[in-house]
Amino acid sequence: MRLAYQFAMESDKVRADGIEATEFPELAERYNVFAVPRTIINGEAFVEGALPEDFFLDAILQKLRPRTGN
Repeated sequence: MRLAYQFAMESDKVRADGIEATEFPELAERYNVFAVPRTIINGEAFVEGALPEDFFLDAILQKLRPRTGN
């Protein structure tokens, strides 16, 4: 969560919200949260687990890249 918040503070194109899965079970179910942290990207893609900053950023950028037909 800390890294997501840091990214949001650095860029107006990033928004970070923290949700307690036990307090909002309907959201946890919607996003299939079984382990925390789970970072949801644009409501679809996700990154699971606590990662070092470089890996976290790389994982997010990978999820945001347009998919090619290859």
